[in-house]
Amino acid sequence: MAFVKSKDTKPEMIVRKGLWKKGFRYRLNHKRLPGHPDLVLRKYRTCIFVNGCFWHGHYVELDKMESTKCCRIPRTNRDFWVTKIRRNKERDKEEQRKLAKMGWHCITVWECELVPAAREQTIESIIFTLNHIYLQDHSVQKSHEIKEKDNGVLMAAEE
Repeated sequence: MAFVKSKDTKPEMIVRKGLWKKGFRYRLNHKRLPGHPDLVLRKYRTCIFVNGCFWHGHYVELDKMESTKCCRIPRTNRDFWVTKIRRNKERDKEEQRKLAKMGWHCITVWECELVPAAREQTIESIIFTLNHIYLQDHSVQKSHEIKEKDNGVLMAAEE
């Protein structure tokens, strides 16, 4: 496991290049945020985690100890791997809860979503989500009210 990279992985590089091409700017592996997100887009208050299907248990039924779609649990030392993947999934959920309490949005991109056939669609869906988050967080609803000044003159004011 010493050779397993945690930064600059191929799936992460695909997401980074795709977002950079579309004009999105980000910071990498922000150390002050819980979970050290792979990409941090401060303008959008959004963290993006690019997860490997095996290490983060994508589609794995750990209670049944079954392998599914894109993640296969090794046959040797099965109990160790089930425990490890379960801990990873629990840690991921806890980190995302902490980020949500801090006001951050979280997007998780799975390794299997970045296969060449689905890559462009995945990048476009990330961009759509980021734009939706931005519009939702930055929508300004101006209400016009009539307020009374100290000297008794009525004025229209924006809030």
